[in-house]
Amino acid sequence: MPLDASSLALEPWQWALAALGAFCIGLSKTGVAGLGIASIALFAVLLPPRESVGIVLLILIGADVVAVLSYRRHADWGRLGRLFPWAAAGVLLGYFAMGRIDDAQIKRLIGGILVLMVIAQWVQRRRAAAAAPAAGDGDPDANTPNHAPWVVGLVGTVAGFTTMVANAAGPIMILYLLAMRLPKMSFIGTSAWFFLVLNLFKVPFNLGLGLINPGALRFALTLFPCALAGGLSGRLLIRHIDQKLFETLALALTLAAGLRLLF
Repeated sequence: MPLDASSLALEPWQWALAALGAFCIGLSKTGVAGLGIASIALFAVLLPPRESVGIVLLILIGADVVAVLSYRRHADWGRLGRLFPWAAAGVLLGYFAMGRIDDAQIKRLIGGILVLMVIAQWVQRRRAAAAAPAAGDGDPDANTPNHAPWVVGLVGTVAGFTTMVANAAGPIMILYLLAMRLPKMSFIGTSAWFFLVLNLFKVPFNLGLGLINPGALRFALTLFPCALAGGLSGRLLIRHIDQKLFETLALALTLAAGLRLLF
């Protein structure tokens, strides 16, 4: 049956957590990369797992628009062009998977993806810390590594699949873009355009699965002002916030939520 926001019967504290989750989605798009996965985990716990996928997608698209408007000139289109076909293939795989698994399986799948992504993120952070003296924000004119075609294909396909079934491709792209050592603004701009295009591509598939419907749209629109506030806050705070602390908290909360969904 189509989701009706009123049928969710959320308590006031649950609405407050949902608003916080939407705010963090916006913040992750414009300032604190990596924070969005905690929000996805939060929505998957607050809402039925299947319905959470469609609602979060709508909130993500709104936040993506804010991010693109903020950083539209900073995308690396060459790398995006190589990723998009593979990501589209991954979305198709995720679509067929979503049509063949029930809510309990989706719940475990989202939990497993989140736990694996947190582990991957922790590993990447430890490696980045070890290489810190040679890193920094980067130089726009510096050479960035070009991955082998099979690596690009693997990253794009896995990103497309995970974003279709769980909206959880963020950590994969973070790891990929960090590995390319893009300057900070190019990192954010490239990620913003990638997810706007990919999330819009996913809309017809979510409609076909019944994950996006009038009830889900009303629910997402209720929370969008919080996502907008987060996106605008990210623009203001990006030069001042302690990103490592925020990401550490986000990863810890995500791990806890993912384990809860699994067990």
